[in-house]
Amino acid sequence: MKFKKGLITSLMAVGLIAGGVGAAHSETLRFASESPRTDTQSIAGEKMSELLKAKTNGALDLKIFADSSLGAFQAAISGVRGGTIDMAVSGSANFSGLLPLLGIFDIPFMFKDSEHAYRVLDGKIGQDMLDKLGEFGMKGLAFWDNGWRELTNSKHPVKTPADVKGLKVRTTGSPAHIEAFKLLGANPVPMPLAELYTALEMKTVDAQEHPLGVLWSAKLYEVQKHLSITNHAYSALILVMNKAKFDSLPPAHQKALIEAAREAGQLQRNLNNMGMKRVIEDVKKAGMQVVENVDPKPFLEATKPGRDTFTAKFGGADIIKQIDAVRDVK
Repeated sequence: MKFKKGLITSLMAVGLIAGGVGAAHSETLRFASESPRTDTQSIAGEKMSELLKAKTNGALDLKIFADSSLGAFQAAISGVRGGTIDMAVSGSANFSGLLPLLGIFDIPFMFKDSEHAYRVLDGKIGQDMLDKLGEFGMKGLAFWDNGWRELTNSKHPVKTPADVKGLKVRTTGSPAHIEAFKLLGANPVPMPLAELYTALEMKTVDAQEHPLGVLWSAKLYEVQKHLSITNHAYSALILVMNKAKFDSLPPAHQKALIEAAREAGQLQRNLNNMGMKRVIEDVKKAGMQVVENVDPKPFLEATKPGRDTFTAKFGGADIIKQIDAVRDVK
């Protein structure tokens, strides 16, 4: 009897241990975004949380901190690297201070169209860039979509490069963006999105260049008069996670994170692409004057020397060749 009782006790202990392992341990990851909660970044974040919860049987989900509530991009990226923030989504240009080579995606007219950009970012070139972020304490999960950058200003319609000359333009901190606007004769002023509305309202800067989704969600149309559909650069977002945190998770959860990130990113691309025409119509109704048929060729010619400037400083001439090689792949 004593043996039997001991056996039962042992089996119960094993059962409790096994039950503890099998039970879902729920953890909510902090997810930072600069964009407003109405932006597709937050919508995609909520979708990713839903997908992640389903793929991990409730073990993981996300809490979305929008509107730069955990800080502007510098603070969010530093927070991910340091582990105080689990995940963040930010423009690829905002990582170029750590990894200058990423700025190659910001070179004007690098991509023919959205499909060309997706082939590059979702392929080997993009994966190699995501992997390089591991050197800085981040796991690159996926490329999301910021969209095609358009130019707005408070001065006059922009139809040609000459119209850009002299404008104080808010840009990202990307060397490629800054160089492009210098070549156009503008005065580029890098600035976080959180500070932009006030800077435009106070006339600290005359102009800005963002994708249409941000123009709308950040209400920049309220403090800008003219919009030109220049499509001068495709702007990718990068979703990153603290690498130590990612590496500590079971392989199945790591797989779920990458899958959920990419599926949510596809949703976000679709939302952005569907919303472009609507935003143009909405900002017209709000009073903006829109130049829709901007000829890209003069802008391309004016900014083309920036490619050589970039590769001379940061390298990547071979990557540009690889990008060009899949320009027309179907």
